[in-house]
This record gives sequence, structure tokens and C-alpha cells, in this order.
Amino acid sequence: YIQAVARAGGLPVLIPLGLEEAAYQALFARLDGILFTGGGDIQPDLYGGQEHSKVGDVDADRDRVELWLAKQVVEQDKPFLGICRGFQVLNVALGGNLYEDILDQKDGALKHDYYPDLPRNLLAHGVEIAEGSRLANILGLTSTQVNSLHHQGVRQLASRLSATAHAPDGMLEAYELPAHRFGLAVQWHPEWLQEQEPMRKLFSAFVEASCR
Repeated sequence: YIQAVARAGGLPVLIPLGLEEAAYQALFARLDGILFTGGGDIQPDLYGGQEHSKVGDVDADRDRVELWLAKQVVEQDKPFLGICRGFQVLNVALGGNLYEDILDQKDGALKHDYYPDLPRNLLAHGVEIAEGSRLANILGLTSTQVNSLHHQGVRQLASRLSATAHAPDGMLEAYELPAHRFGLAVQWHPEWLQEQEPMRKLFSAFVEASCR
């Protein structure tokens, strides 16, 4: 993530955990945009979900901080880009929910979790991108191949968000927040696909929007 943002011309600032809300408020005010990155699973009770044997690597403090940040970027119209876990965090923050485990809970689901057994830049499946969407305009594409490193996914999209890309099995792969200065998120990992110009464009667009 750091290299992808820096390559696009941004100055990455890492947000630590364990601070009081006043410290996050002061830090947030100084940031031009927020990148919500990949990571472990979100606590199911935060989106009305159920405990599941596949749910793991939960960090309650990270959930707390990122859900607060997600609500702030929306309320204050600050540019944001969500990736994988970040894609899920933003949806939960706005009232959506998740599959605790896609393969176990979605009929006809593809394999979406290729981590850690295979290279992170393995192109696992295609996605179809809505023509005219912000994502399609940035990438210059209405279909592409992506990597896939997740076992959870969006079950119900928050009402304020607009779906913009899907996998062949119908799983949501991207959405945007209409009328927001720059607000979009993807389920795949473009930071591991930086050899592809369209994926570099995604970070460039985020950094450019953050600089305005």
C-alpha cells in the first residue's frame, strides 16, 4: 500500500491503533484522504452477523478505529479508497452486512480465497464493471481480471452505496459513493497488481482527488 500510494505521488501516513478519539480527530483533520487497507475479519456482531468457524484474525481496536474513520470520511466528504477488508469496513460502517464465509454461505460461489497458498498477484477471476461508473472511467475498462485474497464478502450493500462491479458468481467486487468527492472501494488487491497500468491509475486518481 505504501509503495502504491508513493508511486502515485502521495505521502503515506500510517494511522496507529490504541489512541483516544481526540487524537484521531486531530490526525484526521490533517489528512487529505484515507486508504482503508486489507487485513483480518471484522467482528460479526458489528454487522448483525453470526460467529463462524472461519472468522479469524479479528482485532476489536482496529474495527473501532476504522469504523469511526469510515463514518468521518463520508460525513466530511473526504476522499477515500477501500481495498479488501477496507471494502467491507466501509460497507459495514454505512449499514451493510457481510457473508461470514462466502463458500459456506453463498450458493454457486467461486473460490475467492487464494491466500496464502498462491502468489498475491495471481489473476483469479474476471470482473464486469458498470459502464459510466467512476471505476470504469478511471481504469478505462469495463472488464478485467483481478486477484482474490478474501473469504468474506458483501452480502447486503449499504443503501447509500452504488454497486459498480461483480464477479462471475455475482459477488460484489466494487462500489462507489455517489456525489462524494472521491469515494470508491474494491474487493481485490490493486496494490499487488501495480505492473498493470489500470491498477496504477486507481491509486493516481485517489491521490489526485486527495490533493484538490
